[in-house]
Amino acid sequence: MKIVILGGYGVFGSRLAELLLRDGHDVVVAGRHMTKARSCADNLGCSALELDLHTCPERIFSVAPDVVVDAAGPFQAYRDDPYKIARLCLDHGADYLDFSDDAAFTAGVKVLDGVARRYNRCLLSGVSSVPGLSSVIARDLCQGLDDILLVDTAILPGNRAPRGTSVISGIVGQLGTVSRVWRGGVWRDQACWSDPRNLCLAGNLKRTARFIEVPDIRLFPDFFKARSVMFRAGMELGIFNAAMYWLGKLRRRWMFDVTPFRVGIIRKMADMLLPFGTDRGGMQVAVVGTKGGETVRRCWRLIAEAGDGPYIPTIAARVVIRKLALGQVGAGARPCLAETSRVEAEQAMTDLSVSFQVDENPARPLFQSVLRDRWSLLPPEIRALHSVYDMESFSGQAEVTRGRSLMARAIAWFFGFPPASPKCAVSVTKTRTETGEIWQRNFGGKIFQSRCRAAAVPYRFREGFGLFNYEMDVDASDAGIELPVRRGWFMGVPLPRFLLPKSDSREYVQNRTFHFDVKLTAPLGIGLIVRYRGSLHPDGKVHLPGHARAKG
Repeated sequence: MKIVILGGYGVFGSRLAELLLRDGHDVVVAGRHMTKARSCADNLGCSALELDLHTCPERIFSVAPDVVVDAAGPFQAYRDDPYKIARLCLDHGADYLDFSDDAAFTAGVKVLDGVARRYNRCLLSGVSSVPGLSSVIARDLCQGLDDILLVDTAILPGNRAPRGTSVISGIVGQLGTVSRVWRGGVWRDQACWSDPRNLCLAGNLKRTARFIEVPDIRLFPDFFKARSVMFRAGMELGIFNAAMYWLGKLRRRWMFDVTPFRVGIIRKMADMLLPFGTDRGGMQVAVVGTKGGETVRRCWRLIAEAGDGPYIPTIAARVVIRKLALGQVGAGARPCLAETSRVEAEQAMTDLSVSFQVDENPARPLFQSVLRDRWSLLPPEIRALHSVYDMESFSGQAEVTRGRSLMARAIAWFFGFPPASPKCAVSVTKTRTETGEIWQRNFGGKIFQSRCRAAAVPYRFREGFGLFNYEMDVDASDAGIELPVRRGWFMGVPLPRFLLPKSDSREYVQNRTFHFDVKLTAPLGIGLIVRYRGSLHPDGKVHLPGHARAKG
């Protein structure tokens, strides 16, 4: 097949050209800089084509390609007619693939589906790491699962991997913005480059990754019927991660445009650090779901060695083109979602320095780990509230009573407890972390949160409020949960028992609705600090642990 690659001398375009030449295709490297195109083509042993997409895109078809691959981007910058190249492919009888990682662009290609079917042409967007490869792996991991609770993907390049201008532009353009994400059965606002996670691809390959928007975020919730979908990316060097964080804060205050000049400055600064770090990178796709009443986590990990990481975004296109040559890809215009199989994808990487690992392990939420055999004693409404695999939120009404003494008011202010109210709206958002959960409570706009994790002792968990940490029993029965305080620390120093607060806290079910009653009393005769009680219901579809199907 004859294939024209737009941006064929770029980071990913040149690597796709190399792989397609290995497969025996006739490749044309195209771009507006003929010197770069010819240099790349001469190095690879293929043809070059000078082309300016803005002035004369029709020149693509002067060489009569069977397939046009747009590896140029940035796709979020295609404003006047975002699918101009795809439309031209229809007019000239060519199939079209692109490397888009822009969610709106990739999802929007479906507007051409009807005409593409009439012309019997294939137009696929996002034929790259996301969603082209990530969806293939996720579909494989989902096989045999009853419900999909989480699809979680991460890409972690090595620092010595070359950085394309379009990739830098796409990521920097998201900094300081907020995206919509599907978590816990609800669309939520999520700040880009937030929610960090420490990921381990191998014993000596660990990275920190943060949320950015990719097509998976918009497309996977419906495609996989998943309860939560997340994607994170991370740099190898901490200085890069920190720079992205502070650049995001700067753009939140001053939303400056991401111009080519500014992207060039950022790229030059990044290139100065290329000698540091390694050429090892990787990708991870994890799926959490139910199987026979149990919850499991399946994880696929890819590790790229010897600088072969930049080939990974080209693999989906390589496999699709192989299938196009065999007539195995259906006509139409659509995002590239699970167009191939995991076996085909992995076979397309056998000539690269990559390795794969797949594992499956039980996935237990925090309280199930704490309660062990007593978990099944709890009513399903309480288990649902404590079944957090990514993020879950709950809403309801509450009544708040506060202690009246000066000391009680000072303690309540210090911990951020809500003011007294006979009736107020309440919401609780729980977020899974590597070590436990974060509980954020919102009483009529007054927000306070704590960090929770399992204690070393069975049937106990620890909850931290700033410098204070407390360990509580979790007394579980079919009547609910009681949570008395047993131990405490301030800045890591154990508190004597006479300085421990008293917690009369319980969770119970009434009329099939989750209820809570939390009463905190200060030591030394200070008396009541705060008491809040009320009811909560899930914001998203209810997932009842132990059932093969979630109940609506």
